[in-house]
Amino acid sequence: MKYCARCGSEYQDSVQDCADCPGNPLLVSEQEMRARGLPMPHEMDKRIFVRAATAEDPFTAEAFVELLQEANIPVLVRAGRSGVVDKLTTGNLLPWWEILVPEDLAARAVPLLEQERVQELATTDEAVMAAEEEERESEQPPAPPPAP
Repeated sequence: MKYCARCGSEYQDSVQDCADCPGNPLLVSEQEMRARGLPMPHEMDKRIFVRAATAEDPFTAEAFVELLQEANIPVLVRAGRSGVVDKLTTGNLLPWWEILVPEDLAARAVPLLEQERVQELATTDEAVMAAEEEERESEQPPAPPPAP
């Protein structure tokens, strides 16, 4: 049998990718599931998941999930808020997405996510500086035509 490492669905050996998950991830063997520390569908998962990070947008959440999956760290993503109604009903805004990992792997996951966040901020700062430079260049008056 083959399994989806994301949702745990079980498939026949002839099937190559998960029909239940977005992006249709490739299925893996039982040995790969165990190597990644993922429970088999028939086993009860008793792990406790804790918050390793938060993301303010779905793109950052997706990047965090991919990073953790590459490191073979199981991850759950939970929406912390769904819109304006939460601010009206609770009086505060929670982070957009919570990135949850097994408690015993949090010490490994948190530094990876912090490093990714620092790189993301550096990239954003570089983009801002480039945009500001481009704006300054466009604001300069055109050079006068050469004298005949």
